[in-house]
Amino acid sequence: MSNLHSVSLLRDRCKGCTACLKRCPTEAIRIRDGHAVIRSERCIDCGECIRVCPHKAKKATYDDFSVLENFRWKIALPAPALYGQFDNLEDVDFVLTGLLGCGFDDVYEVARAAELVSEYTRCYLRRPDIKKPVISSACPAIVRMISARFPSLCGNVLPMLPPVEMAARLAREEAKKKHPELKDEDIGVFFISPCPAKVSYVRNPIGIEKSAIDGALSMSHVYFRLVPVMNKITTPISLSKTGLIGISWAGSGGESSALFNDKYLAADGIENVIKVLDEIDNGNISGVEFVELNACSGGCVGGALTVVNPYISKARLQSLRRYLPVSRNRVGSALTPDSTEIPTDYLWNIPLKYAPILQLDEDISAAMRKMSEIQRLRGQFPDLDCGACGAPTCLALAEDVVCGDACENDCIMKWKDVLREMPLNNVAPGGEEPK
Repeated sequence: MSNLHSVSLLRDRCKGCTACLKRCPTEAIRIRDGHAVIRSERCIDCGECIRVCPHKAKKATYDDFSVLENFRWKIALPAPALYGQFDNLEDVDFVLTGLLGCGFDDVYEVARAAELVSEYTRCYLRRPDIKKPVISSACPAIVRMISARFPSLCGNVLPMLPPVEMAARLAREEAKKKHPELKDEDIGVFFISPCPAKVSYVRNPIGIEKSAIDGALSMSHVYFRLVPVMNKITTPISLSKTGLIGISWAGSGGESSALFNDKYLAADGIENVIKVLDEIDNGNISGVEFVELNACSGGCVGGALTVVNPYISKARLQSLRRYLPVSRNRVGSALTPDSTEIPTDYLWNIPLKYAPILQLDEDISAAMRKMSEIQRLRGQFPDLDCGACGAPTCLALAEDVVCGDACENDCIMKWKDVLREMPLNNVAPGGEEPK
């Protein structure tokens, strides 16, 4: 599997049960020789297979803490979902101080950048020349799925860098101002990620050529390092510089509510997201200006690299936000209520393009012939989508056959028909010829 992906298979644990096969939103999984196979060209690293696998045969790969040793100055970028992992947390500074005790020299909250991104998103929505509804680009799994499955919606995606990328850039700038003796190569910026999709984003960013993030750590891995350190803290250092808006980004609806506009829609969970995208694609959603979509149930708090139940995490964050100001990060007084200006540093410089997960042939006439053959084969299959053939649907099996990755006889229902037509041996029970 490509090292650009963060989801991989533990073959010795896989039983070929088809649980992941049926839930993968891009049909990236096949069952071959009794084990799952992940097709990297189709995978969007949403982590759904990790969540549903009953045998724990899927895993997310991420950086180890040892990578910190490669840098003189190490900065942690905690996602706001991290705060919801701790019970009875009354002060975010306990978490941030704990990170310093885990080997980091500084912390920069992703929630700080989220508040700035929210403000510039409000500016973007005021532009008269944009396609609406505008779809959030914060979840990389959703952006990659739109690129692969919903080409007509690529122009609706917000062409703005996600908070984690802006946090990395701002953290570097802040570190160099405080410590002029540091060079770029001395500074290591590490994101504490709640999901594999954002780990993959660091390796293969969207909208830019190279990310400012040097590595991604698993939130669950960091959590178990943090707990014993935090238990020893009596008076934390005052480090947090975020407000209610930034922390709200951790859960579904948090990004939308920060726009101060009630014409929005928020959906979470990959299956719900696909239904919403289908409705937008078909023109069935009107009166909505902004759409926030999260591949994980509950939002980032439901990521595959988190520790606690997402709904428990959201409840903890709701309690934590009670005494916070609305926002502690503003883009400056120069931004007027009707401004549409956004610094180029916040925007993509590579537009989102259609990246089909299945290209039958570069020659269009050959591709049309193959498409016709796929439809013919599909008509011969029972349309049960049982998954017993190792493909998620009968259409997927037809595609695999035409592409040379499977054969028609992989369909067990066709074998059933063949067996039914075979003549029975004229032998009575016990092996004696009937009289």
